[in-house]
Amino acid sequence: MDLRQLRYFIALTEYRSFVRAAEAMGITQPAFSRAIQSLEHTFGCPLVDRASKALLPTPEGLVVLQHARRLVQGAAQLSNEVLQMTKLDAGELHFGSGPALAVRLVPDALRHFIEHHPGIRNSLLVDNAERLGQALRREQIEFFVDDIRPFEADPNFHTEPLSPRPGLFFCRPGHPLLAKDSLSTNDLFSYPLASALLAPGVRKRLANLSGRSDFIPHLQTEHLAILRSVVQASNAIGTASEEAVADDLAAGTLVRLHWRNLPPALEVLSVRCGVVSRSGYRLSPAARAMIETLVGLDTPVRAAAIR
Repeated sequence: MDLRQLRYFIALTEYRSFVRAAEAMGITQPAFSRAIQSLEHTFGCPLVDRASKALLPTPEGLVVLQHARRLVQGAAQLSNEVLQMTKLDAGELHFGSGPALAVRLVPDALRHFIEHHPGIRNSLLVDNAERLGQALRREQIEFFVDDIRPFEADPNFHTEPLSPRPGLFFCRPGHPLLAKDSLSTNDLFSYPLASALLAPGVRKRLANLSGRSDFIPHLQTEHLAILRSVVQASNAIGTASEEAVADDLAAGTLVRLHWRNLPPALEVLSVRCGVVSRSGYRLSPAARAMIETLVGLDTPVRAAAIR
């Protein structure tokens, strides 16, 4: 058994095809099959159910898969950290970001980091908090920056706060609501709502306001460019962080909406940002340097500057 065989087995469980997995690993299918058979011979049992069209792992295969991921990731981290021990001029950094921070802070940090550490290869995963947490548990990334509230009570995670990103509602110029002198939350539910993926607690509060048992926006997407485009081209009302739409508000291509009776509880629409990493895990020098960069550049857009 060697790391190469373990990498092949991981690829097989991901692609569920000997042909596609072999192509992904850059070897011939017969050579790939022989490597898997050799690994099965080492353990003395089949690792995938070949009678299954999906090539599902056997119970033994699931155990091997769990340890294989840990061993392969550990070997990569070991090599990466040794390369970075003397100075940050080699190796890789894998980290993640929620959409709100991927608008301004993370791009600024990457530009700064690449300028000062051009030998480090960076890989950024932008996704919602749930999937970022899954990637962190699987050790696919070393840390991520996003709303820390879902992770603060979990002992498996360590959180370090950054400045919060206030949320707001917005619409296109010329929207019918802008002709009204005063807006209530009843007006909010007269039009489609477009937002990022909402946590259950936020949906519950919106449902209570609208008098419904549940509330699901007409559009939910983590792609802020799509969200902004839909709002600019329709009567939909958008919600996002102030930072995400600051340039549009300043240019007048989007307009902030003010509600006279919006409950304070809806502050949950804001993002309480921070850095999330695994508890008890020693971050690589590159990860620590990137976090220091993010903290140093953490200057969120102020509400007064974009109203």
